Amino acid sequence: MPTLNVFHQQHPEAVIDHPKPERLLQGNPVRRTWNHFNSSRGDVSAGIWACEPGAWRIAFAENKEEFFTVIDGRIRITDAEGSAKEIGPGEAAVIPAGFAGIFEVLEAVKKYYVVVEHG
Repeated sequence: MPTLNVFHQQHPEAVIDHPKPERLLQGNPVRRTWNHFNSSRGDVSAGIWACEPGAWRIAFAENKEEFFTVIDGRIRITDAEGSAKEIGPGEAAVIPAGFAGIFEVLEAVKKYYVVVEHG
């Protein structure tokens, strides 16, 4: 029987990483991911992500998209055509499948995320 997944009642270990060197544009920020949920089919994950200031290139697969809400801090996402959007506390956005651009952490950030990967 599936059970409700309440983030504040869980204490997953943080997975720590850095942007891949070939994608790195500024700094070498530490990124921490606390994954709180994986669907039984493996196509949805959700949790909390935090990162220090820095910038790197991103390229989402054609079958992967992410919804997120910034809890603290500020980011800027710039698409391949150079159009930039800043997202701060309480604001939400979706990175669509196939998106390519630059992800920049302007102020240390923490966000809730949901990643969906389509078959």
